[in-house]
Parts: sequence; C-alpha cells; structure tokens
Amino acid sequence: MEKQHHIQLSPADIGETVFLPGDVSRAKVIADHFDSAELVASNRQYNTFSGMYKGIKVSVTSTGIGGAAAAIAIEELVKIGTKNLIRIGTGGMMQTWLPVPGILVITGAVSGDGLTREYFPAGFPAVADFYMVEAMLASAKDLSIEVHEGYEWSHDAFYAGSVFSNLDILEIEKPWIDAGVLIASQEASTVLSLAMARKVRGGVILASAGCHQHPEKSATEEQMVKAISDATKISLETAVKLHELDHGE
Repeated sequence: MEKQHHIQLSPADIGETVFLPGDVSRAKVIADHFDSAELVASNRQYNTFSGMYKGIKVSVTSTGIGGAAAAIAIEELVKIGTKNLIRIGTGGMMQTWLPVPGILVITGAVSGDGLTREYFPAGFPAVADFYMVEAMLASAKDLSIEVHEGYEWSHDAFYAGSVFSNLDILEIEKPWIDAGVLIASQEASTVLSLAMARKVRGGVILASAGCHQHPEKSATEEQMVKAISDATKISLETAVKLHELDHGE
C-alpha cells in the first residue's frame, strides 16, 4: 500500500493504538513517555512517532487545531490499520466545581462543529467507545490519578467560545453549562463519531487549562505539563488494556 497522502504513513509505520494531540510539539512530549520511539513521518501538521510501550507498538500523530484537520488524520490512519484512536488534548472547563487543572475522560460530545454535519445526519451520536472509557477509568485508578468523566462541547470558532473571546461566552455556553457539559474543546465530536462510523474505537482525554466562568482560575505552565503527562500515562495504560482485550493476553 502506498503511503497516505497527508500523514505520509503506511501500515508498517504505526501501532494499533494511535494518540492524537492537536499540538505538533506535543507529539514529541507524548512519544517521550514510550519505552522507545522514533519519528516516522512529518508532513504539514502531521508529525508521527512510533515505538514500544510494555511490549506493544504504539504511535502518536499530531493533527493540528480543529475537527477538519483531525478528520483527515483519522481517515488515513484507519485505512492503514489503526484500531484505537485516543485524543490527548486540552480544553476550557465549563463547570465551576471541577478542579483546574483537571483531567477529564470524555464519554460523549455535543456536536457543535460543522464537520460532523457534512459526514452525518442531524442527531448522529458522538459517543466514546465503552471499552475505551472503561480502560481509561481503570488505568487512572491503577495510577492513582484523579479523573472526572462527562461531555465535551465541540465547536469550531475558538474565539467565540474561549476565555480569549471578546464575546459573552457564558451567554453562548449557558445551555451547555446548564445541561452539565463539563468542558469546551474542538475535536471530540469528530474523533468519537468518525471512529464509530469507521468501526474503530474512539476515546478522548483532556486536561483543563482554565475555567470559563472564572477566567482568573487558570493552570500554570508547570501544572499543565504534569496534567498532560498524567493524561499520557493513562492513555498508554489504556492501550495496553485494549491490546490484552483484543489479543486475549
């Protein structure tokens, strides 16, 4: 099989589980948690490292910002054999009772983006794979890392739904805050719904950088480094658990 057009990868380049950060530089940060890793492709915003963790091959591919860019990576990764897709990212907390920084396992997403409307009819669910969520929660417990689980509001317009906005974001977000949605970000609806449609597992784990209702409540750079590291550790152990589930080990 020829290498995929955008990610420039072939089946031999990747593991069954691929982690999907948005930030290009974060791909290397995640790969540094592997037992071994090497850069196998770099094209546009898609940097991919592959390596070993506890005897299984795993990979990380950066996707850039937003669902449209993530969808390109997902489509091409699935074509070359990816079975488990785990987004490791950040977002803005919408509920005041959650810690900042905090780690969230996303169980489903409000599809406020435009990309999923091109793929699916209205009402198509963006739901995380059950076994993925179960493995994430079990891994967090094994590692003694506190996590919360719930929904993400996925949307496209960063400056119309973040603490950097000049708009009244709380008025925009009020329906989702009142409904109990935990965090705002941009990619979960794409990752979860597209994974479901392509018959692979999809999961999302996020570190919160701040709280939309209290902009002064923001994580420090040091706190975010640790939160991303913890989310990565959970994701790696999740990959091991899914490998054992699939291969009967």
